[in-house]
Amino acid sequence: MSKYVSPDDAKYPVKLKDHLQDPKKIYYRGELDLACKPSIAIVGSRKCTPYGITVARVLSTKAAEYGAVIVSGLARGIDSAAHRGALSAGGKTAAVLANGCDMCYPSENRGLQSRIACDGLLISEYPDGVPARRFAFPVRNRIVAALADAVVIVEAGIRSGSLITAEAAAEQGKSVFAVPGNITSSASAGTNRLIREGAIPLVFFDDLFGAAGLRMGSADAARDRLGATERRVFDVLSEWGSMSMDEICHKADIKPSEIGGIITILEMKGMVQCEMGKVIIANFDA
Repeated sequence: MSKYVSPDDAKYPVKLKDHLQDPKKIYYRGELDLACKPSIAIVGSRKCTPYGITVARVLSTKAAEYGAVIVSGLARGIDSAAHRGALSAGGKTAAVLANGCDMCYPSENRGLQSRIACDGLLISEYPDGVPARRFAFPVRNRIVAALADAVVIVEAGIRSGSLITAEAAAEQGKSVFAVPGNITSSASAGTNRLIREGAIPLVFFDDLFGAAGLRMGSADAARDRLGATERRVFDVLSEWGSMSMDEICHKADIKPSEIGGIITILEMKGMVQCEMGKVIIANFDA
């Protein structure tokens, strides 16, 4: 059975008190104190591309590794990828539901929801037994925004509900980031429009850290969290400095068809930067 708190309770999340006049009760399962920790909301469309899934998982994994709670809505697509990325890194994630915490929507996320309840936070303004209803999804997005210190829209169509989250976050004075997308792709029409209207383009991951109150940490610590191939490329760049992708392929023995994807992942993790056709190691805080 879910527990609940009201605004008069000491445990009621301060972030909700500060940014919302409602709800009068919050129902939850799991670790309610996660609602008070540094957090990043990573949200986007249900109908997303493989690129969007990759970006959501990389972003959430990286943020979780550095202590951010990943907030999302447990929907198909980007939301699910964000939750899974945080859990795969051994981090924490909070799912804001449009139904009671004992109900599951979509049904294929039942296992994911159970895992979050045991090792994260499920939170809802609805008591147990209330099923998901269409109107509740856009309404709950104000809670997603309120719980987050910064909001990232990974992929969004022009009418995506995640744009409601972006609007709510902006009204609450939060930093809103959008991942730039292919200008010919309808899956990125909403995020590209957000950028045109003033959202921060998320090109380097460390741009997000300050907004969420996180620190990058040391290069050695970040290197230890890389996969074997990514680490090989990072080590070559550390030894040789600024290099073209062709030079990296030669020194690291990487296929030319693979190097672009590897560099993109390292960029999203905040490990490298591309400048004037060259790849360099990013700056790290001591």
